[in-house]
Amino acid sequence: MKEIQFIQTTPDQLVEKILSGVRSELQELKNDFQPKAPTEYLTRKETKDLLRIDLSTLSTHTKNGLLQSYGIGNRVLYKRSEVEKAIQELKHR
Repeated sequence: MKEIQFIQTTPDQLVEKILSGVRSELQELKNDFQPKAPTEYLTRKETKDLLRIDLSTLSTHTKNGLLQSYGIGNRVLYKRSEVEKAIQELKHR
């Protein structure tokens, strides 16, 4: 086993250094394990109602890549956050 010597370090300083290191590691772990909000998915109907458009327009936006769709089984879903992000501010001329 190797020996470690602490020169010009008081026991209180050593304890404080150890506690400081443990606190910072615990804070990092705490930040890494913060629960994330669940992703909210919208159906095609909910998405078209949110955007106030027709289903055909929604399909066009999806085909043109303006909106990303997701599916499970035969259901088509959209992430609410992505739908809201797709809405762009218009620059007034």
